Amino acid sequence: MKQFSFPSAYTILVAIIIFVAILTWIVPAGQYDTRLDEAIGKDVPIAGTYHEVDPNPQGFEDVVLAPVAGFYNPDTYEANGIDVALFVLFIGGFLAVVTHTGAIDAGIAAAMSGLEGKEKWMIPILMFVFSMGGTIYGMAEETLPFYLLLLPVMIAAGYDALTAVAVILIGAGIGTLASTVNPFATVIASDAAGISFTEGLNLRLVIYVIGLLVCIVYVMRYAEKVRKDPSMSLVASMQQSNNDHFLSSSEGGVPELNGQRKIILLLFLVAFGIMIWGVSSQGWWMARMSALFLVMSIVVGIVGRLSEKEFTDTFVAGAADLLGVALVIGIARGIVIVMNGGMITDTVLFWAERAVSGLSSIAFINVMYWIQIMLSFFVPSTSGLAVLTMPIMAPLADFSNVGRDLVITAYQSASGVVNLITPTSGVVMGGLAIGRVSYNKWLSFVWPLLVILSVLLMIVLSIGAVA
Repeated sequence: MKQFSFPSAYTILVAIIIFVAILTWIVPAGQYDTRLDEAIGKDVPIAGTYHEVDPNPQGFEDVVLAPVAGFYNPDTYEANGIDVALFVLFIGGFLAVVTHTGAIDAGIAAAMSGLEGKEKWMIPILMFVFSMGGTIYGMAEETLPFYLLLLPVMIAAGYDALTAVAVILIGAGIGTLASTVNPFATVIASDAAGISFTEGLNLRLVIYVIGLLVCIVYVMRYAEKVRKDPSMSLVASMQQSNNDHFLSSSEGGVPELNGQRKIILLLFLVAFGIMIWGVSSQGWWMARMSALFLVMSIVVGIVGRLSEKEFTDTFVAGAADLLGVALVIGIARGIVIVMNGGMITDTVLFWAERAVSGLSSIAFINVMYWIQIMLSFFVPSTSGLAVLTMPIMAPLADFSNVGRDLVITAYQSASGVVNLITPTSGVVMGGLAIGRVSYNKWLSFVWPLLVILSVLLMIVLSIGAVA
């Protein structure tokens, strides 16, 4: 019997487009009266003004044009999501150039070698390093090469394979959950919600710091328990097999953290610092941010002494790696195009308004968190989920006197929790496969942490709702 394979994000989003088009023949068409919100510079719906209008059901042509219209309007040539998609491609090229220089590998390897004999401190330091990658740019697939680097070191230090997997997967995961400036989550979601991604930054920093500390303590407690008594390991039955496999196959060849790579790591951080400065104080948005990462890619290429061909090939390959993300953005926005064309977006908003009417701001944001938890299982793409849900979820905040930035924080926190366990993620399943940790063992290890994080997030979101 052929094994069931969960559909890709593309298939799910196209299916949603078709489903939404069918709904435009069933759901009553309607609209809200709107007013200009000077704070976000866009028209927002006025609660209590919903009224039905003449229907405009969407047909076959509308469905097939929807993914195209997600990038630009084929009738007016007005840009929709093309600016965000291009930004994703440019930052993909930038990340590829930085990675190609070996600076990131060298930085992590240097941190590990500097802790020889003090192995237990590898856990907090490396989890912090991986979390920085997660919160700055959503580090995910980029973590996979580090499993083979870290597994032999952790096992030789008396820990187990699960500890090494947890350091990387949870370290990067908690950073992505907070996503302080992650362009693939926070920036895209903020753009879809019509606000600057710097709004809500302070709360996301709080989630990042507290969440990281909780995760470090959780992993360190398990690691020390295993080091003192190997029989307490959840993968104790594989101890000898893992020793034979990882300790005999560890390889050298790790790049050296020389002066050149130190400068590149500094440039990497400077690029994101300039992005935050530009958006928060200079009015930058997608075009200028794209130009920033193009320029910084060239600077890194020069510092890294890449040839012209080496630079261009690496940059283009990096952009190509994120072409899927760019396509997801357009397809997901196509859903909103069909809903708007069929005049049912405001109807769905009206139903949601009635569902949350009477809820306090605290109840509203916690309901929003659990809605996003559910949706994250069905739409595994973080970027796709942002573009799909924010146009509807963000305006709901206006009805409940909650900032739109808090809805974004609820979305990315929920997505971050789910992405630590979702079996549709190549990052999760790939990391577990490299570490030889079964999925059920991983669930046994991580589920108490997920409960702790969810409680923490609900508390922080509740405080944010009344602050």
